[in-house]
Amino acid sequence: MSKTRPGHFFEDFWVGQSLVHGTPRTLSEGDRSLYIAFTGARHPLHCAAPLAAACGYPATPLHDFLVFNIGFGKTVPDISLNAVANLGYADLRFLRPVYPGDTLTADSTVIGLKQNSSGKNGVVYVRSTVRDQHGQDVLTWIRWVMVNKRNLAAPAPEPLIPELPESVPAERLAIPAFLRPGKLDPAATAGRDYWEDYRPGERIDNASGMTLDESDHTLATKLYQNPARLHFNAQAAGGKRLVYGGHVIAVCHALNYEGLENVLNVAAINAGAHCNPSYAGDTLYASTEVLEQWPLPGRNDLGALRLRLVGTKNIPAAEIRDRFAEHNGKPTYHPNVVLDLDYTVLMPRRTAMENR
Repeated sequence: MSKTRPGHFFEDFWVGQSLVHGTPRTLSEGDRSLYIAFTGARHPLHCAAPLAAACGYPATPLHDFLVFNIGFGKTVPDISLNAVANLGYADLRFLRPVYPGDTLTADSTVIGLKQNSSGKNGVVYVRSTVRDQHGQDVLTWIRWVMVNKRNLAAPAPEPLIPELPESVPAERLAIPAFLRPGKLDPAATAGRDYWEDYRPGERIDNASGMTLDESDHTLATKLYQNPARLHFNAQAAGGKRLVYGGHVIAVCHALNYEGLENVLNVAAINAGAHCNPSYAGDTLYASTEVLEQWPLPGRNDLGALRLRLVGTKNIPAAEIRDRFAEHNGKPTYHPNVVLDLDYTVLMPRRTAMENR
């Protein structure tokens, strides 16, 4: 009997199945430094200890998307090792900050299945949760992934597509009780805009781009301990390694710093799609549209912005005004759009800054 783990194929999943993922991970300051090196992330709350302390944090928190990618990597061996594509996200909530020294584990539950008409693969829906060493939930999300079948003759399961929320409402956002938004020093962020200064429909196009290096994206995927073959095994990927979608999210978010400098943290991902593949040599650009501006219950110092982050490759996002094109009579993403992410951030209100 083979002692290797080939991963789950579509017919190995069933609704209600519980998967406890291996490889606990204790995070360190080294992880923070590598994340900055691979993405260029500049949000000072995640790299400036005095600023984090002033805002109420007991230690300097790790970047939200570093935590997400580490947690996501834990789920890959059991869920998406035999995936064709990761299709989307919903109801992703950051529940508490993570600090160097914290140890993360992950588990998932299968909440939906649907075999595709080809009979060669199917879509698996899972709810995954990441916990710290105290058993506290730090992150949870739903994702759906297309997974190959091992045995094409295996019967199709009864289809079940779970109902997915359109967004995470303001009342479900996790806000640390200790957070002091008015202590965010604008001299540290170099930002001048606060929650009141944004309007739905406003679009922020960033001119900066980042060319993806072969070494950076493959090392980042290893940092996240994501063993998916398509991302760092060139032979399995047909000779050209695919950039891991979570790394695309991290890079595009880092590129999007200008105009959103005073964001405190990412609170939720409402929905997301990896629209087209990215490879080493591609240059990524980012653009953000403000979708909604939410006051938060019981907080006059803090507000939430629902944003749409669009990542493009090889063409600046500002030059792609229509993100969709017609293909066989149906709307599809422009071939240079690689990411469409609907997410929610927390930001100080101007009233809090004026009273600091």
